Amino acid sequence: MSSTSRLRLPCIIRITHTWESLEAHVELPGHTQPEIGDRITVHGAPVQVPFGETITIEREATIRRANPLEKLWIRIRSMFELDELYEVNFTTEILR
Repeated sequence: MSSTSRLRLPCIIRITHTWESLEAHVELPGHTQPEIGDRITVHGAPVQVPFGETITIEREATIRRANPLEKLWIRIRSMFELDELYEVNFTTEILR
């Protein structure tokens, strides 16, 4: 694999653990954006956030860029998986 297919760079992680939200966001520096099929690995020990808190930490991340064949495969596969987002219900009852 060429050096351009893997990038190691710093990142900022924001984790929220509250009643309203449980979320984690990774912010990459500058104009670095993941593209379809890319994989991001954040390095370091697991983080535990106490309930009711939000933390921000700095870590390193590796982006593994997808090759053209992987990108094509993901685009094709996603066309067939889109229907999993729909919920269809047939009933004989009249909805009120």
